[in-house]
Amino acid sequence: MADPNGILLVDKPGGMTSHDVVARARRALGTRKIGHAGTLDPMATGLLVLGIGGATRLLTYLVGLDKTYTATVRLGQSTDSDDADGQITARAAASALAAVTDDRIAAGVAALTGSIAQVPSRISAIKVDGRRAYDLARDGVEVDLKARDVRIARFEVLATHAGDGCLDLDVVVDCSSGTYIRALARDLGDRLGVGGHLVALRRTRIGPFPVADAAGLDELAGAPLRSPADTAAAIMPAVRADAATARDLRHGKRVTALDFTGPRAAAIDPDGRLIGVVERRGDQVKSVMNMPEEPA
Repeated sequence: MADPNGILLVDKPGGMTSHDVVARARRALGTRKIGHAGTLDPMATGLLVLGIGGATRLLTYLVGLDKTYTATVRLGQSTDSDDADGQITARAAASALAAVTDDRIAAGVAALTGSIAQVPSRISAIKVDGRRAYDLARDGVEVDLKARDVRIARFEVLATHAGDGCLDLDVVVDCSSGTYIRALARDLGDRLGVGGHLVALRRTRIGPFPVADAAGLDELAGAPLRSPADTAAAIMPAVRADAATARDLRHGKRVTALDFTGPRAAAIDPDGRLIGVVERRGDQVKSVMNMPEEPA
């Protein structure tokens, strides 16, 4: 029986790390060669993309895809982690919260839409001098994280709920890779002068892949894997190679017989298998990532 090879979409439940999900998938599929394209915090739910077997080589091209999240932002309280897993560090006065109108919320959301510079949460996986920011924060080390350019294509308030000295906003966010939704919640609260943090987060899309197509944890063993060829063709142009060209690409040779639009393409052999990812080198094309050759 051939080793599993492909892309698996998983709907991660809350309370688990992304590594926990990978461990479950390894047991369910009987292989250790599994990686993921972008973590989710334990409190978060939703889409996690796993690469199985040789398809782990595709993960580098999936990590940078844009994403969609639904979330709940709580205005009126700040936490040390910018989410509900942290300790409350400040509470807004009732008068300040009462002054947060729909128009002010809309203005704050608009200011955080488009291309923005975002300072990540201090409880993040960004490395500072070789250590994760969250490890430094837990050790009591003050971390000065630099702002990063991100793009928020959509930041929309779907509903509001008042109660217990807070105002909760249900939102949906379309954003570039590397965006921290916790930081959006924090920054919106700061703009409104009442503080804010994230109390719920669900990732519903990564690139062309929706969470509706994902398997639950109890379905991993029987879940269908997306083929490397279909996955690559969904995120970049695809180009067909004849048998001779496919052989040359697999042997690391440059070829001239392929034509495609854009910086890179998925090269597919005559049997529908993914040869790899190719890029232009002047008037020639070279494979920059070769897949292990699958049986026909």
